[in-house]
Amino acid sequence: MSDANSPQDWNALAERVASHVQDYLDGLDAVARGDGGPRTVPLLLLQVSQVILAGAQLGASADVILPDNWEPEIGDDPDLDSLRQGLAERLASVDEYTEVFDPYKDTEATAYRLSDDLVDVASDLVHGLRHYGQDRPLEALWWWQYSYFNHWGNHAGAALRALHATIAGARLDVAEPAATA
Repeated sequence: MSDANSPQDWNALAERVASHVQDYLDGLDAVARGDGGPRTVPLLLLQVSQVILAGAQLGASADVILPDNWEPEIGDDPDLDSLRQGLAERLASVDEYTEVFDPYKDTEATAYRLSDDLVDVASDLVHGLRHYGQDRPLEALWWWQYSYFNHWGNHAGAALRALHATIAGARLDVAEPAATA
């Protein structure tokens, strides 16, 4: 995209991002309900990867500037505690992990929870989706882009690394077959 995006460019980007956001939210909800079964972690890896693609599109785009330089009020965001609890239950054995949140500034690893990261991402995405649902795609893009750089991009990246490590560990840590005499 150029530095001078047309309304059609912004609308097309907003539609793509909204689709990724809705898929992410639907996927989290299904996993939190237990629909993932033994595929919970791989399904979450897929969902997070896809929403990070939307974040990369936002990051590669020109800065979204609102005409009046303010975000219209949309009311309180939904309470996502039941989603967080459902994910924590499904991820109990891998929920806690450590992360160096900012590899350029942090010097020590910090404890995090996948369930918290996944829902923190969802919370930011829901807020933008509410703007989008009220036919305000530019406000949605502004929020998604701002919160991607400020908050959800870091949480999504950390969650992606933790999910990847869980799957890679399960696939690569295979016991050697016993030698037969």
